[in-house]
Parts: sequence; C-alpha cells; structure tokens
Amino acid sequence: MLVRLLYASRAAAHMDQDALLAILRQSKGNNPPIGVTGLLCYSGGIFIQALEGGRAAVNKLYLKIAADTRHTDVVLLSYEEIGERRFAGWAMGQVNMGRLNPALLLKYSATAELDPYSVSGAVSLAMFDELVATASIMAERG
Repeated sequence: MLVRLLYASRAAAHMDQDALLAILRQSKGNNPPIGVTGLLCYSGGIFIQALEGGRAAVNKLYLKIAADTRHTDVVLLSYEEIGERRFAGWAMGQVNMGRLNPALLLKYSATAELDPYSVSGAVSLAMFDELVATASIMAERG
C-alpha cells in the first residue's frame, strides 16, 4: 500500500543553501533503498515536505524526521493512501522558492509568505502541488 505524507516544521537554526543541499544529498542516498520519494520546500525558516512510499517505510522515516533536532514544531498536514505517486522520479527534490510568484501563496493564505500552520491540510496539499507545478525543482531526478 502506498501513502503520501505531508508535514511542516520550523528550522531550529538558520538554514543556508549548503545545509539544505546536505539534507537533499542525505535523502537521495537514504530514500531509494527504502522506496521513498518526495519533495522538500523551504522558505522563511519553514519546511514543507512530501514523502511517498510504502506505509511502513514512510511512517518509520517520518518518526525519524520528527525527532531530528534541526527543526521544531513538526506538524502532520496530510496523510493519505494513494493509488500512485506524484513524485515518483524524485528520491528527494527541492522546490526553488526564488522562482515563485508571491501571488500563488496569496491564492491559498492571508499573506504572501509560506505558512502551512495557518491553513488546513487539504489547502497545504493543494498549495504544495501548485508550488511543485510552478516553481522549478533544484535537485536532479533519481
């Protein structure tokens, strides 16, 4: 059974591009052997991440992520059984927020800032899908 999990968290400390790339590299090494794919979005100290894969693998990875001290305020936004993956080609990709039109964020929230804590899980998932569709992905596939 495949599931998709979407969560948000706040960075515990400032995350520069090198720190984000280190997370992506680690994910690209760790996720394929366990069958997990997904995307990471980071802006203004907030992470949103989608994980897809088998239920046991996604659950185990989420528990590990939730215990990671590099972030706080981990909140599960959406968890659902799925028939197919949306991010099958990505061991872990990163949404390039620098190319994002702020109007897209205003479509889903009160401000042009990424704030998944102020909207529902369904809205977060819809916003995440549009972020993925309209912003370029900064990591190579696979």
